[in-house]
Amino acid sequence: MKGINLTSSLHTVKRTVTVAEKEGKNVRHVTLERSFKTTADELWDAVTNPKRLVHYLGSVSGQLALGGRFQIESNAEGTVTKCIQPQTFATTWEFAGGVSWIEVQITAEGEVEATLRLTHICPVDNHWQKFGPGAGGVGWDLVLLGLEAHLSDPSFTSQAGEALLATEEGKAFMIGSSEDWGQAAIAAGEEPGQAEVAAKRTTAFYTGGEMPED
Repeated sequence: MKGINLTSSLHTVKRTVTVAEKEGKNVRHVTLERSFKTTADELWDAVTNPKRLVHYLGSVSGQLALGGRFQIESNAEGTVTKCIQPQTFATTWEFAGGVSWIEVQITAEGEVEATLRLTHICPVDNHWQKFGPGAGGVGWDLVLLGLEAHLSDPSFTSQAGEALLATEEGKAFMIGSSEDWGQAAIAAGEEPGQAEVAAKRTTAFYTGGEMPED
């Protein structure tokens, strides 16, 4: 990733976990927030245009409009439940038989900077108990890293991103992200021992390390 410093990128993201309820169920809001050196309109296009999403998220098909269904190749599918261009959109996130939700907000910060706030609303189920916020949080960190690379260099490809993540620098990014999500869970009131073990499981999942026992 030309011009991308992974250590700097890791610490640019604000990560928070919030206890909440949705549809009468216990959920957690897993939120990432960071700024990009671009306009709000350009950032909106980068996160909603399938011709651009394929460079760092994956091939997206379907109708990316209010009420439309979408499918990310080998990943999630869902329904667009809110869309106000270029400020916000929300969707269901249907993956591996489970349903969660995402909300994205874009805010202009002057003429040449914009902030993206992405919240993944996760049910507190067995998957959450095992991996905590890092399961989705690290994945979204990688998406934002790819978005940064795409905005810096439109020729960036997902293959280039995968190659970088296989390096020691890339693994360090994923480890740091997982650890940060563990700390965010503790700050939200999760039991520290449980949060730390969940973070270690997440690290093992993303880096191919040894998975801690249940």
